[in-house]
Amino acid sequence: MIKTPRLPRPKTIRFLFFAPALLLLCQHTLLAQDKAAKIQEVLTLAHKYRQFNGTALVAENGKVIYKGAFGMANMEWEIPNTPDTKFRLGSITKQFTATLIMQLVEQGKIKLDGKLSDYLPDYRKDVGEKVTIHHLLTHTSGIPSYTGLPKFFEDVSRNPYKVDEFVKKYASGDLQFEPGSKFAYNNSGYFLLGAIIEKVTGKPYEQVLKENIFDPVGMKNTGYDHYDTILQKRAAGYSKTPDGYTNAPYLDMSIPYAAGSMYSTVEDLYLWDQALYTDKLISAKSKELMYTPFLEKYAYGWTVADATFKQNDQPVSEIAHGGGINGFSTIIARFPKEKNLIVLLDNTAQPMGPLSEKIARILYTQPYELPKMSIVAILDKTIKDKGIEAGVAQYRELKLKDSGTYDFGEQELNQLGYLLLRSGKLKEAVEIFKLNVEAYPKSANPYDSLGEAYLNLNQKDLAIANYKKSLELNPGNTNAVEVLKKLERPPQ
Repeated sequence: MIKTPRLPRPKTIRFLFFAPALLLLCQHTLLAQDKAAKIQEVLTLAHKYRQFNGTALVAENGKVIYKGAFGMANMEWEIPNTPDTKFRLGSITKQFTATLIMQLVEQGKIKLDGKLSDYLPDYRKDVGEKVTIHHLLTHTSGIPSYTGLPKFFEDVSRNPYKVDEFVKKYASGDLQFEPGSKFAYNNSGYFLLGAIIEKVTGKPYEQVLKENIFDPVGMKNTGYDHYDTILQKRAAGYSKTPDGYTNAPYLDMSIPYAAGSMYSTVEDLYLWDQALYTDKLISAKSKELMYTPFLEKYAYGWTVADATFKQNDQPVSEIAHGGGINGFSTIIARFPKEKNLIVLLDNTAQPMGPLSEKIARILYTQPYELPKMSIVAILDKTIKDKGIEAGVAQYRELKLKDSGTYDFGEQELNQLGYLLLRSGKLKEAVEIFKLNVEAYPKSANPYDSLGEAYLNLNQKDLAIANYKKSLELNPGNTNAVEVLKKLERPPQ
């Protein structure tokens, strides 16, 4: 009997079977490359216009699709930024502090409804018996924020303090409102959480961070920043001027502490992001609590809200936090449903929110605008050469004719106003702040700035009126509260 030989399965059939998957993979790759090219274009323009000097990392579906660096880590030595350059994080630190607290809650060592006095027995009882851990985490404690105290940065921020000494002197003020009734962003609250972590664990906050988060996650380029430590690839911090940069004012790092003391890299913050999708650090139940927004959409160390755009008519959930500290501005934005991530670290103290939003829109294939030129330098030069009237006229003309070229955002005029204020041009500063109030009448900050300018001119009634308007628009403006207390105090 003759056997018919078995023919091999045609390779074309196997190829056709895998072709759709291969085609889909190619499409995803090409789309990711297109998005990366658009992100590169946005950040390149932002750097050209002096709106970004730092490093960036963007991930989509948990995979890094873009990583880049722009400008100098050290301008004096012309050392460029690289993806592993270390930046001060500012208030991004708060999410790490919140995670340590949740770990201690899981261990039964802290209760979210536990009182401040339960953990810091030497704290003033009238406040400590009212304020809970939850209040501290959500900025609803009513304790005044030390960074909002008048002249805090000028008079205090350069000096080193021990934790208990600082708590007693600068984080123990009279309550500004009943705990839990209002939201007021509060660095004192997170400073106190750091003190509680030390008290409960018997270890320095810095050590607990390393042992409980950095080491388990593998964040080898992250830590508590100390000025005197030799730290490889640390970026220097700068302040932007109309025609260049200056070194940022010195800040003793005992001051930001658990509210803003950390440094890191974009690569390490990607590891942090990925760890938060696991139960390596805290349980799913604890993460659910940590991401539950309370007043003003603030959760535990994070702001949790919908993005400014939708995808397929559905809201896009965003968990994010920014940071600002002398010479540095940072942001981490997480989109948990799609496992997308944006990290921007800047060492010239530029606001990162607008850039992050542009990149998010690219990720979700939404319309976005390219960065625009700042109006600060051009107006500052006109005011110096031709006077404030010419500067105001130029602003109005540019806004009318060149709105597509220049940035007319609220922060622009505010920055220019403070440049004039610091250089002693008080009347000119008033006119610029008035212009900002005119452009943004529903925003609290322009009124606060105008109030400060009037105060410098000793025009008390106008200062009071503007601080009150700022407080009306933003009841959490602790600076306005403190200034008004002094201005409205009866003469003795």
